[in-house]
Amino acid sequence: MKKLVVLTGAGMSAESGISTFRDSNGLWENYPVEDVASIEGFERNPKLVLDFYNARRRSYQGCEPNAGHVALVKLEQYFEVSIITQNVDDLHERAGSSNVLHLHGELMKNRSVVNPFVTYDVDPLNPDIHVGDLAPDGYQLRPFIVWFGEAVPMIEPATEICRKADIFVVIGSSLVVYPAASLLYYAPQNCPIYVIDPKPISTRNNSNIEHIATTATEGVKILAQKLGVTL
Repeated sequence: MKKLVVLTGAGMSAESGISTFRDSNGLWENYPVEDVASIEGFERNPKLVLDFYNARRRSYQGCEPNAGHVALVKLEQYFEVSIITQNVDDLHERAGSSNVLHLHGELMKNRSVVNPFVTYDVDPLNPDIHVGDLAPDGYQLRPFIVWFGEAVPMIEPATEICRKADIFVVIGSSLVVYPAASLLYYAPQNCPIYVIDPKPISTRNNSNIEHIATTATEGVKILAQKLGVTL
């Protein structure tokens, strides 16, 4: 089977009712990004940041995988599909995708402030965490999220996946947030690249890139047709 590598961004989940940061004028729920999505913001006001992510977890309740998520699962019948996602939701997994790598963490998991590699599943019945809630290692719990100002530990495994791609697809990503946006350029030379996004795309000159200017749900259908398969 050919290796199909898919990089997904916020536009992948937008049709599931999850708002995107870049469509909110740089605000998340009316908060500047530096206040609620940076390590400096957490150090300044941990309660604000924890409350913000508690609210995000609650807002995700009721959100379901959309047709685009489901279509990517169906592509596993024809390709070896690897999904690299910038999203922190679990919609790919809930749709049934077999191989998902999260670049920026997972909202439904927590970690301690001192250990970025050991995670704890969020209790769906009591998802909130507060200042003073401790991980089993005795340190403050925080969301398992890679904030601005922090290293992206999964970027190296992601680049290795991209190097082996036979086909590379970007869905719903602005391609302006690094290092995730750089993954496009690790695909082998002459590897066909498809970018599914209704907005104009920002990429370097690359004759291998085909822009499918529509939403994720429609775009994956069109992609399947171009790849010669029926979903």
